[in-house]
Amino acid sequence: MEIKQYSRPINIPVVGEGSQPQEAGDENFNFDKPPGEMYTYDVPRIPEPEEVEDLNIAKEMLANLFYAIDGYKVGDAAIVFDISDMDPANIDLVNQVLNEGEVSVLYQADTAIHIQESVLTGIWRVRHLNEAGVAISDVIEVADIPSIVPQKAFAQSTPLIADLQNLPEGVLNSPPLIIEIAEKIEQWQPGDVNHVINLTLLPLSTEDLNFLGHCLGVGPITILSRGYGNCRIGSTEKKNVWWVKYYNSEDILILNTIEIVDVPGVAIAAPEDIVDSAERLKEILDVYSVIVNQ
Repeated sequence: MEIKQYSRPINIPVVGEGSQPQEAGDENFNFDKPPGEMYTYDVPRIPEPEEVEDLNIAKEMLANLFYAIDGYKVGDAAIVFDISDMDPANIDLVNQVLNEGEVSVLYQADTAIHIQESVLTGIWRVRHLNEAGVAISDVIEVADIPSIVPQKAFAQSTPLIADLQNLPEGVLNSPPLIIEIAEKIEQWQPGDVNHVINLTLLPLSTEDLNFLGHCLGVGPITILSRGYGNCRIGSTEKKNVWWVKYYNSEDILILNTIEIVDVPGVAIAAPEDIVDSAERLKEILDVYSVIVNQ
């Protein structure tokens, strides 16, 4: 059975290609590597009602997800459902209904956490992995952004300290940016709009960008949003400082920015996306004769 497919848009200003920093060891947020082939959907298929007639645990979970997302407002705390102990048959139905959407998150520190948005924007699959890469917990979150992002992105942040008197050879134009970023870090308050520095339009050499990348460091969170173009968002080691890159459908960098904000807006589900997901999930539940009240 096919269900209608939607795409989560990415608002990308169209500008010329800029330089990119080249820092060795940036496994969590590879500055040089574009996100890869443009993300496209295959129309998902869900089982026919008679094929899943007895999978009541999965249907109940999907109904609970509907109630959660139907009442969810952007900015609310995440609503979490643990499905680690769900049996394979029921979890398979949940997998087929949720499928995989356009946004993924990787948290890499003392443990690895892989997060994938479902085809229903605002419903996320969160898997904690052991050292062997095997999932040790499996939960679903209803949230505008997974809870791990605001909780862990800057939990181990360090002060922005740079020696601007003894600069590496070739570094000319990045020191004023370091000063600007440091000032914005100090000034930023919860609820403030993002402060964006458009590196694409600045006369920055490779040495400038390498120095900037060295000063900011690489944080534990990487967010990849793929749709009509790609966006790669990486936390840095400095409080509320993100490196955000936009690519076109051919994986060419078209916008290279630094954002000072708690979480970049491009990563957060919009209110209309949440409403749309509730409507789509209700349509799926109707197919399986699961009655829910709005």
